[in-house]
Amino acid sequence: MPQSNESATIPADSHSPPGQGTGQPGTSRPSTRKPSFLSNLGADLPASLVVFLVALPLSLGIAAASGAPIMAGLIAAAVGGIVAGSLGGSPLQVSGPAAGLTVVVAGLVAEFGWQVTCAITVGAGVVQLLMGVSRIGRAALAVSPVVVKAMLAGIGITIILQQLHVLLGGQAAGSAVENLTALPAAVTNVELHSALLGLAVVAILLSWKFLPAAVRKVPGPLAAVVAVTALSVAVAPGVERISFSGSIFDAVALPSLPDGNWRAAVMAVITVALIASIESLLSAVAVDKMHGGIRTNLNRELVGQGSANMVSGMLGGLPVTGVIVRSATNVEAGAKSRTSAILHGVWVLVFSALFAGLIQLIPLSVLAGLLLVIGAKLIKVADIRTSLRTGDLLVYAVTVVCVVVLNLLEGVIIGLALAALCVLWRVLRAQIQAHAPVGTGLPWRVTIAGSCSFFALPRLNRVLHSVPEGQDAVVELNADYLDHAFRESLVAWEKQQRNSGATVVVEEHGTTAFTDAEHNTPQRQEPREFPLPPRTTWQPSDAAAQGNNDDGDPHPPLRSILLGIDKYHRRHADKVRPLVQDLTEGQNPDTLFVACVDSRVNPNLITSSGPGDLLTLRNIGNVVCSDDHDASIDSTLAFAVKALSVDSIVVCGHSNCGAMKAVIADAEGSDAGLGRGFDTWLEHARPSYQALLAGHPVARAAEAEGFSRVDQLSMVNVAIQLGKLSEHPVTGPALASGQVQATGLFYDICTARVVLVTPEGIEQLDPSMAVR
Repeated sequence: MPQSNESATIPADSHSPPGQGTGQPGTSRPSTRKPSFLSNLGADLPASLVVFLVALPLSLGIAAASGAPIMAGLIAAAVGGIVAGSLGGSPLQVSGPAAGLTVVVAGLVAEFGWQVTCAITVGAGVVQLLMGVSRIGRAALAVSPVVVKAMLAGIGITIILQQLHVLLGGQAAGSAVENLTALPAAVTNVELHSALLGLAVVAILLSWKFLPAAVRKVPGPLAAVVAVTALSVAVAPGVERISFSGSIFDAVALPSLPDGNWRAAVMAVITVALIASIESLLSAVAVDKMHGGIRTNLNRELVGQGSANMVSGMLGGLPVTGVIVRSATNVEAGAKSRTSAILHGVWVLVFSALFAGLIQLIPLSVLAGLLLVIGAKLIKVADIRTSLRTGDLLVYAVTVVCVVVLNLLEGVIIGLALAALCVLWRVLRAQIQAHAPVGTGLPWRVTIAGSCSFFALPRLNRVLHSVPEGQDAVVELNADYLDHAFRESLVAWEKQQRNSGATVVVEEHGTTAFTDAEHNTPQRQEPREFPLPPRTTWQPSDAAAQGNNDDGDPHPPLRSILLGIDKYHRRHADKVRPLVQDLTEGQNPDTLFVACVDSRVNPNLITSSGPGDLLTLRNIGNVVCSDDHDASIDSTLAFAVKALSVDSIVVCGHSNCGAMKAVIADAEGSDAGLGRGFDTWLEHARPSYQALLAGHPVARAAEAEGFSRVDQLSMVNVAIQLGKLSEHPVTGPALASGQVQATGLFYDICTARVVLVTPEGIEQLDPSMAVR
């Protein structure tokens, strides 16, 4: 797709000689020349005509609803297309007068008059221009989407209440509340011809999508306005119509400054600038999702919108924003660059200059019918459902009511304040609950999750003091933020509970460390993914002794295991259950993992494996015996290869291995003193020691990396066991045929890193450890 922004390159379908200007064969450097105005004219010209036909009636209707001169809508449409289209950062967005500012402009016209409103539009343009130059375009998007959607819905309701009076042949009041209370009287005094014409427009627009595709090539708003206007000339010549004098050039009106009330005028400038900026940027982001071309430069878009509002206000036009209806039409019509938006503005200007008389044939009730449909489209059921699902329905409802009952600015400010309070409530609120024991001898459980700050102290103290004195308790702390005040309060209760003779165990599962809150500035930490820390890190050092003294348990280690099982049931069982439900009828591991019995080696942890992934064989020294030397090893290999059809076999050694120390000590004449069985088992590892003495390449590589002699032997032992696998009658043929692959690993405990062991050497699997 051709590129068309400020850093544009040559179109993708252009051809340049290979290597020209790059110094490298077969490559081409993008041209810095921008595409010409005519480069995409074949696609942009018809698209611009379609957008023009949609924009014309919408601009007239928005001007009528705003209480502004009718031609002010066409001036804004022309300026938005030409100025914003040329200078903006969104190549496919189309700008012009928008329904979102209708209520604001109507209020400004009523308070200040039209020419001062034009000056406010110029001031808003200056603010937008400064925002763009200051490069805070993205900051303008830091507005809760639910508030923006509610704002548009409130505007839609206000437009509907206003235009119902026009459709019924009456006059709209100044506020939505007044329009609502006066509606029964308007219905009683309905002007039948006006009402029927307006309802005819509504009916055409609602049924347009059901008509054949050939008919729908004509924009629905244009067809409805033209058809009903022609009908009104024939059957209702006396209805009230659009009236103005002169052409679009005669409607040009220079702005004037307010005589007083400057504070209100400044607030109006800020209001128009913010609403126009937010609507334009949100529209630009939405348009970006509709095509695969250049993304919007949001800061440049603010510059373009600000420039357009300055020009529009100076010429007597309405405020300009990016409009999603026209922009979506532009994309769907096949536009390729900003040329389409610019041409659409030119067509509006030409039509307004040459055919202004035709505009005066349009009845006001026809535009009212058009605006009723536009207002209804601003109220989206999908937005209400989304706010309900996301818990933002209160913010949505309050913003809508305040926009309708008060005014747009106050409604948006209240909505933003409420949204901010809701965020603070959700972010700062900690979930704290106390759970009574479910069985005899079990402790109370206190679960704490979320942001643990001083905001949560009232709830924390209430829940903690619901635990009876003298009762043992386990505090499960799952905090993503924890400050000193929260820790101090929890520690004070812990001391009080222990003084009453109870034990209190604090288990940490969150991203913050409980002890850090004592002396350090609180801050959010990265999530800790490590699921199974050693018991010594979460069980108190006197837990076993307390278990022995309090319960008469003669087996403190068993007490620790039972505490661990209790924690598993509380913290992990419900999370593990979905992972093992598919494994209840059988297993299908892909790897046989041969590891040492050393308690420091956790195969599932170092391979990020879960239930059902690894078939594990553990013995002293992670050895593989020759055939018929050990039935347990032979049966495991046969079961893995023949019954489970594993894809790989891993042999994993580790640092500071006790078996390797015993082999070295035995070779040096020392007896481990562990009995005949242990000495016999070491026979399976003694060939590894001989290979070490013979200068095995793995030993040389490990020595070069700085590993100790014991660790060198551990790595050589892994390589020797891989050789035994290739000679075994079960695994040998499977390895030779490629049915199974064998891999050697070495776990370095001090660095918690894994090293790859091959028959020829070793390789660091962690890039950060490549230089040891």
